[in-house]
Amino acid sequence: MAKPWTFAGVSASLGRAGGAVTLIEETSFCLSDRSGDIQAGKPQGVFALDTRLLSRLELRVGGHQPEPLSVASDAPFAATFALRTHPHGKQADSRLMVLRRRSVSGGLRETVELRNYSTEELRTTVTLEFTVDFADLFAVKEDRVDEDIKPKAEVDGDEVRFSSPRSSGVQHVRVEALPSPDAQGGELTADRAQWHVVLPPHGRWSGSVSVSAYPDDGNRLHASHGTARDRLAEWRQTTPSLRTHLVPLRTAYRQSLADVGSLRLFDTTADGLPVVAAGAPWFMTLFGRDSLLTAYMALLVAPDLALGVLHKLAGLQGGSVDERTEEQPGRILHEIRYDGSSVYYGTADATPLFVLLLGECLRWGLPWERLEPLVANADRALDWVEHYGDRDGDGYVEYQRMTPEGLENQGWKDSWDAIVFADGRLAEPPIALCEVQGYVYAAYRARAALARQTADILRAEECEERAAALRERFNRDFWLPERGCFALALDGNKTQVDAVASNMGHCLWTGIATPEHAAAVARHLTSPEMFSGWGVRTLAASMASYNPMSYHCGSVWPHDTAIAVAGLMRYGFVEDAQRIALALLDAAAADDGRLSELFTGLARDDVRSPVSYPSACSPQAWSAAAPLLLLRALLRLDPDVPAGRLFLDPALPEQFGEVVLDGVPLAGCRLTITGTGAVQVTGAPPAVEVVRALAAPPPR
Repeated sequence: MAKPWTFAGVSASLGRAGGAVTLIEETSFCLSDRSGDIQAGKPQGVFALDTRLLSRLELRVGGHQPEPLSVASDAPFAATFALRTHPHGKQADSRLMVLRRRSVSGGLRETVELRNYSTEELRTTVTLEFTVDFADLFAVKEDRVDEDIKPKAEVDGDEVRFSSPRSSGVQHVRVEALPSPDAQGGELTADRAQWHVVLPPHGRWSGSVSVSAYPDDGNRLHASHGTARDRLAEWRQTTPSLRTHLVPLRTAYRQSLADVGSLRLFDTTADGLPVVAAGAPWFMTLFGRDSLLTAYMALLVAPDLALGVLHKLAGLQGGSVDERTEEQPGRILHEIRYDGSSVYYGTADATPLFVLLLGECLRWGLPWERLEPLVANADRALDWVEHYGDRDGDGYVEYQRMTPEGLENQGWKDSWDAIVFADGRLAEPPIALCEVQGYVYAAYRARAALARQTADILRAEECEERAAALRERFNRDFWLPERGCFALALDGNKTQVDAVASNMGHCLWTGIATPEHAAAVARHLTSPEMFSGWGVRTLAASMASYNPMSYHCGSVWPHDTAIAVAGLMRYGFVEDAQRIALALLDAAAADDGRLSELFTGLARDDVRSPVSYPSACSPQAWSAAAPLLLLRALLRLDPDVPAGRLFLDPALPEQFGEVVLDGVPLAGCRLTITGTGAVQVTGAPPAVEVVRALAAPPPR
């Protein structure tokens, strides 16, 4: 078994995504409501190693559910729930406070504390009712848990031991209760711990339940909260600070750092470098596409994240053809589960994004000795692009699943109904997505830069020629003159999939669009059909399949919107980029600075704040990093350390006021950037010149 990930984060998700509270640590997490209760029949529970340990945990005091007051947390793995019993008779206020102190670490520990604020003795019962079910993580998420499968339970004194009916994941769970319920006239059974409590005036009592998970090897899962807290302190000390008058930017930036930090995973086989998980609670594992894009966005604050992601993915790069997992030589994975036993490669975009990020790391001046070993992986990735990704030799990367269990769509919009024509028809595979071709274009340009680093001029010229040829073909074959935008895709018959979709914003970000086409794309992205007032819709409201409540056909994804902002700024559409960026920051402000995975595409005229999507991850990696990309795009910050230049030409909205970013990592140095008025940069490497200009625009 591969070593499990170690989690180190900075903030719990409290009271968001429909009032849920999420706590995370290592391979463990807990989803509950704001009272701390885990309710049966809901996508809640205590999870470890992709297995639900508890499907129910309900607290009753005197036979009644206490009233929730607040939830507080100073770490992602712990929270305190403050509750009270309901007042009785003539009492205006409750006299009995209840505190639930909870932490997750290879399971769960919960301490219930009662405080009697009356002048009289109180007698009551405290009951924690629980259910252990060993359900698979995705069965819970998709509401397909088989309730008829029951684990074996054995009560032994102050503990209950459960054995899994499943052959994978956690095999054993132990529930322990302290103090001994029997000693206080209570009981411990296979579904509850109950204490009979006598509280003197102003007295206190506490009791606890521990839930421990044991995988196949019999060793208890555990984690060090001290280690996690140390990593938390280091993260706070080493990430840049931001000063600005604009409150939405300040709060979004602070929450972005907290959430990206909370999604870091540490693997001892990768020199201690962190990687980033896709999102909590359902995707606390390494993904290809999600982790690469998040690491790109986070270069502004934490370049080590990019190094960790690249090295880990390189170690898992495809080496053979396996139709079951869709592995192919050179292919970068889509997703890996906690123990490495389940790796799935069905993605069309992670492979070119790997090369794109490697080239960007070079531009940011990351140590060449850490990048050079990855160049061979980049070449293998481009070999996959040319020999496996391009299935029919037409010069475009297409996808078609190799197994019935695989993903039908293998771009970032990977739901089954995401790739549609304007009239609502589903596109038939093999499918060549427009944004994937942009990623390939950027990958070739990145490989050319890597070749120049080693004076391999022939390889650099070859890659630049391939990029230029792809760009020319793409702007011819994907352009829809009657709509004035790029086709969402080419289908299996090479027919243009003519839906107006946000994917074309990625074509601006990568630079594959010609300036003439970019102007038309910009008009679409800012039109009422696509711009909701909070962000860019994934599908235009004028399309037959538009549904603002869908996952990919009309919703707003913050990372997608941020990429569109970066693309608009790249082509000089400053006011459009500013307008959308400010809207997305307003959306974050509506949730205390956090951007969850997605929200509905309802227009700002219809709703006073963004309407959340029910099962959205929160925090979610690339949404959490979106404000970082917005800030970089608005600063128009583009380093090119090998060329000895740092391009910086801020185009900040007037509302930002003074902006000072202190501690930006670049080539081993820490920069302080003042982005308003007289733009200043201090701390730059001696060999790097600060150029007050845009980086080279995309070629015509």
